[in-house]
Amino acid sequence: MTLDQALAVTILIGLVTLFVWNRLRYDLAALLGLLVAMACGVVPPDRAFIGFSDPVVVIVASALVVSAGVGKSGVIGRAVRKLEPRMRTAGTQVAVLTGSVAILSAFMKNIGALAIFLPIAMQVARRSGTPPSKLLMPMAFGSLIGGLVTLIGTSPNILVSRVRAELTGTPFAMFDFAPVGLGIVAAGFAFLMVGWRLLPDGRRGARPLAAAFDVEPYLSEARLPATSPLVGKTVADLEALGEGNVSVIAIIREGERRSIPAGHWTLFVGDILVLQSDPHALKAIMSDAGLRLEGAGKGLAEGLASSDVGVVEAVVMTNSPLIAHSPVELGLRQRHGVNLLGISRHGDRITTRLRNLRFQAGDVLVLAGSAEAMLETLRGLGCLPLVDRATGLERRRQEYLPLMLLVLAMGAAALDLIPVPAAFFGAAVLIVLFGVLTLQEAYQAIELPILVLLACLIPISDAIGRTGTADLVAEGLAAVAGALPPTGVVTLVMVTAMILTPFLNNAATALIMAPIAASLAQRLGINPDPLLMAVAVGAACDFLTPIGHQCNTLVMGPGGYRFGDYWRLGLPLSVIIVVVGSVLIPLVWRLG
Repeated sequence: MTLDQALAVTILIGLVTLFVWNRLRYDLAALLGLLVAMACGVVPPDRAFIGFSDPVVVIVASALVVSAGVGKSGVIGRAVRKLEPRMRTAGTQVAVLTGSVAILSAFMKNIGALAIFLPIAMQVARRSGTPPSKLLMPMAFGSLIGGLVTLIGTSPNILVSRVRAELTGTPFAMFDFAPVGLGIVAAGFAFLMVGWRLLPDGRRGARPLAAAFDVEPYLSEARLPATSPLVGKTVADLEALGEGNVSVIAIIREGERRSIPAGHWTLFVGDILVLQSDPHALKAIMSDAGLRLEGAGKGLAEGLASSDVGVVEAVVMTNSPLIAHSPVELGLRQRHGVNLLGISRHGDRITTRLRNLRFQAGDVLVLAGSAEAMLETLRGLGCLPLVDRATGLERRRQEYLPLMLLVLAMGAAALDLIPVPAAFFGAAVLIVLFGVLTLQEAYQAIELPILVLLACLIPISDAIGRTGTADLVAEGLAAVAGALPPTGVVTLVMVTAMILTPFLNNAATALIMAPIAASLAQRLGINPDPLLMAVAVGAACDFLTPIGHQCNTLVMGPGGYRFGDYWRLGLPLSVIIVVVGSVLIPLVWRLG
């Protein structure tokens, strides 16, 4: 092992450790890795920033803008809503929603496709009484497998295409992934039509689907003013006033928190009550009991019942600026004109006060603010409203233009009229020029952390190949692969990528595994295409954790899932995809 190889392996191990440790954001970890690689000489300074101009970064950024334009147009959502009257059973709902998300994910970023259908699914669940937990995880998994069909469906496809271009001079074409991808989609969809029954019906403490929204009860803080009729009354009196829909889970009195108060406890002026309730019950108790939201002014407390004030539930998206910040730090009311009424974080017990709680991706928030400006406010905060009526605020003009531009970009790229980066870059610019998205909305759609991750790992990935580190790792894999049949080599690479992606993420896994797979193919004297396909499939299919992919994170809160729920559905689905992929990939892409 040379010095450069030793340094490259050390940097690689360090990066994997940082990703698994998860204390640093993945983009910051990638920046640190690039800095160390440059300082050690593994990545020459003149090649350290080539990732920022790489076509992969252009494709991903442009595809995100195009996806946001399609989502904002609302045309897909309105088409699916027409089928809602026919979705009477849970099985039909799973089939229509999961199938629709999978199809759309083939042509736009899977997180964007899922975001379009999430409010629709919540509305379908509310009206039919189906637990959201039965619908949302199949939809998330459907979005992941749907992305396997085309080049732009998921980042690993784009990244392995880049490696193929370096090896052969020709990248994968737009629909080269379709034969394998469609087979996996068919097998995965067939399983999900049965497997959704493995998911939990609901969680203890969650109320039935009978109100306008469906989420677990929220924790909210309200102060008891001197004018309240409940002064001198008991906790039981307050809960009786809430008709069983409000629970007092703690009282903060003179700075001390008293949890699980007894029903006979007396309420005093100035008490801060930690209430567990749904948003509509909260709205009623605030009015009937004369309570004031902790941190909210008189105007907001009085305005909750006003039609000018909207109370909306929204999930924190994975690229939200709220993440890792508290309401106090962000100044939600002062800067954004909304007040945080409550929060539900599934799987985690909330023990801190709301004002000091740091937001996480997947948190479900209850926000109150101007009804007219609510949708734009949520977009600025990086939150997705979990209410179907919010789609009525979408602009209907030019609703088909983003879809037309997407089709034109894919068609032009598929026919080799123009390169893929140029096609999607042009579509993204036209979406802004025609007013489908404002410039600010376009910038918000671009997930800068993902782009930084890609831009930093691309030169490190190149260094893995250039220094011979990929050959070194491939030599170890070849020792195992030598005892396997050719199909077994495909399975080995796919399973390795599938194991890595929950701990890294799909893009990082593809960037690390693709040069290793290419080197392994050369060492075994086989065609690299099937092994690159195996990397793309394995890296894109993370069904075992809520943190390995953004789509899994997005549905965790609204669906009420725990960490272990992903194994229920994800493990058998992973096995099915490994089996189907191991058969299809060698058939479509010959090993010899």
